[in-house]
Amino acid sequence: MDHRELQLFLHLSKSLSFAKTSAACHVAPSSLSRVIQRLEKEVGRQLFERDSRRVKLTAIGRTFRVYAEQTCDSWAIFRQALHMQETTLQGELSLFCSVTASYSFLDDILGRFRAQHPGIEIKLHTGDSAITLDRINSELEDLGIAALPERIPSQFSILELTSTPLVFIAPFRAGSVITDAVGKTQESWNEIPLIISESGLVRDRVDRWFKTMKVKPDIYAQVSGHEAIVSMVGLGFGVGVVPQIVLENSPLAAKVRQLAIKHTMPPIAIGLCVLKRKLSNALINAFWTLAHQSIAGNKKL
Repeated sequence: MDHRELQLFLHLSKSLSFAKTSAACHVAPSSLSRVIQRLEKEVGRQLFERDSRRVKLTAIGRTFRVYAEQTCDSWAIFRQALHMQETTLQGELSLFCSVTASYSFLDDILGRFRAQHPGIEIKLHTGDSAITLDRINSELEDLGIAALPERIPSQFSILELTSTPLVFIAPFRAGSVITDAVGKTQESWNEIPLIISESGLVRDRVDRWFKTMKVKPDIYAQVSGHEAIVSMVGLGFGVGVVPQIVLENSPLAAKVRQLAIKHTMPPIAIGLCVLKRKLSNALINAFWTLAHQSIAGNKKL
């Protein structure tokens, strides 16, 4: 069987959406349908139940997914074994993280990794950390840095990098109506435009905080990425909630002020994430091992 077709099947088996897999894997929906039809013909059984509303794996489809994962992993290991016969590891690694994480955590790790493994090309993709685990689980990325959920899905290995508080920020300008309104009374939160993440762990914490305070906030904007929240708050659009590490590393930090809020939220942990079964991949394991060494070295300082 064609390994590219197996990879498309694996992505579809997790997304359960022809449209999402087509877009993520850069293949036409009609071509994806033909790939699945060829696989089903070769297997001799239906792999997906599909109608106009949903796509679902059949029992045979779930069994075939295990075969596809093992086959693709074995193929990757075989190719790496060939490369390892040379003097250096060679290939590509895909890494996903937020812009803040890229320069907060990766500078030292990537510098050392590049020096030790010059034959490995790093493809760094940046975006909202809320989607990191989904991208890794869908095998669009090899590794990623994410805010860690309270319950880590069992298929992931995690290397915790740091923890950071969540802070409220407001426009820096003195006399701002928004700034003056904050903290006068609990009810004043109903009158303050709030800028928050559209999804993810931080959004969950914010929603829980306001529910505990028995306040229904006035949500002005929901954005993707915490860096954008700092920008919008700095421009005076409202009050936001961001990880402190984002605020400390933002070029717009001087345009906002951190608010002293009596009832705070618990900090969030940030970690490097990978699918456990992918650690048998020599390239991924090399990066994972070096990251462990880097973190251990920093803790001794």
